[in-house]
Amino acid sequence: MYTINLDLNGRKAVVVGGGRVAERKISGLLEEGADVTVVSPQLTACLLKLSEAGRLSWLQKPFSPDDIKGAFLVMAATDSRDVNLAVKESAALGQLFNIADDPELSDFQVPSVLKRGKLSIAISTSGASPMLAKKIRGQLEELFDERYENYLEFLAACRTTILAEVKGERKKKQLLAAIADSRFLDSEKREERFTEMLKEALEEDI
Repeated sequence: MYTINLDLNGRKAVVVGGGRVAERKISGLLEEGADVTVVSPQLTACLLKLSEAGRLSWLQKPFSPDDIKGAFLVMAATDSRDVNLAVKESAALGQLFNIADDPELSDFQVPSVLKRGKLSIAISTSGASPMLAKKIRGQLEELFDERYENYLEFLAACRTTILAEVKGERKKKQLLAAIADSRFLDSEKREERFTEMLKEALEEDI
């Protein structure tokens, strides 16, 4: 499997199914800004609230091939294998397709993901053991805790400044490597330290 981060912001995603599995899939899609349509005669209470709030579009009906026309991404997440296969057969060339419980018949797999702000860590066992992926995610949650959210914001801001203001390529690389050092993670004065380092680098550029 070729691992990528996919930009779904504003793209149409259709999920066939309105149960708990579909709910988990839809939650992830909405988090990434996808334009979600759900096809299902019924919805979980959570999905119904999202529909009433205008967070997603609900086609309250059984699946038909026209439901996925124009979709960038299609997910089949029903408890009926026949329906899931019907969705797959209806998917057009170029549409990204996934069956929630059948990685072999899917174009892509959805890994277990740990997020800390701008930091995303995906764990996949290629469908061999979702339980192991969940266990590994739990271990990583302890290693990469909430501190990384602010730290990544700091790194992003520093990187923008370095690329815009520092001329020498060697000095740019040195600064980027320096702020990625673990000592900056817990430093209460990392902004002040970065300002000093940047000043020194700019003086050397002169």
